[in-house]
Amino acid sequence: MNSKGKALIVLLCLTTICVSWRGYMSFSLPQDERPCACERCLSEDDPWFMKHFNKSVEPFLSANYNISEDVFNWWKCLQREKGNFRTFRETVDRLFLTVPPSPEVLESSPDRCRTCAVVGNSGNLMKSHYGPLIDFHDVIIRMNAGHTEGYEADVGTRTTHRVMYPESSVDLDNTTHLVLAPFKILDLEWLTKALTTGFKGRSYAPVKSKIKSNMDLVMVLNPAFMRYVHDTWLEKKGSYPSTGFLALVLALHMCDEVSVFGYGADSDGNWSHYWEKLRNKKLKTGGHSGNTEYRMIQELNERQKLKFYTGF
Repeated sequence: MNSKGKALIVLLCLTTICVSWRGYMSFSLPQDERPCACERCLSEDDPWFMKHFNKSVEPFLSANYNISEDVFNWWKCLQREKGNFRTFRETVDRLFLTVPPSPEVLESSPDRCRTCAVVGNSGNLMKSHYGPLIDFHDVIIRMNAGHTEGYEADVGTRTTHRVMYPESSVDLDNTTHLVLAPFKILDLEWLTKALTTGFKGRSYAPVKSKIKSNMDLVMVLNPAFMRYVHDTWLEKKGSYPSTGFLALVLALHMCDEVSVFGYGADSDGNWSHYWEKLRNKKLKTGGHSGNTEYRMIQELNERQKLKFYTGF
């Protein structure tokens, strides 16, 4: 091959490389301009996702954050709260004399990839062998009374955050964040007293008088965040979101990569807990729209905004 032919081949190769590189650069931001160090970041452009995901909504209450009376009026209807807005604010003020005035949250950064595992309580976790995969994540969110002891192979051993309310509360170790999902003023009062002098009140179900938890790691979900999940993510289906779905959307706000385990019915179509033998096979999801929540999780999985491990 003569020199002109070789030069032409080299020129064609360089042109191909340049065109390919320009195409790559048009779809991939430089690392220092990306919001995280993951292979994919949740906040990367997707009109459908950005229509639902509102980064400006504060997931947690803090001493310096005041919800609006409009939000309070929505929230007070969840469990027929009779107290007024002033009582709510006074109760919140007392709570933040006991727990940290602002939550401890790992912020996003171009040089880190924050991974979350959200572990539900579905019976479909049985024999899944997801335990090691769950424990591999940075943040591991469980909810209510979800067990680990005796189920380690399927659900893992670690818990960094546990979302619960008084009627579903359990004692925690010194390294786990207690994330309260408050549905009434009584829940806020319970948290203050259960961490200190002991709670003596009554609710619709028995509640623990005292709870073991590291007070420095306590966090409280924001009623405005709860409303946002209900209105935007669930399109106002159901009376209010389940604790599990609140935890899932919370993970989308706390992490760059989210994996979801233990949601939905088991392989027989029953809504059951993996640590219990189901007695009532007609059990439904109460005031929550279980089907709507499940379809939203499937949609997020299909759009690669999270990874959904079904368990069967």
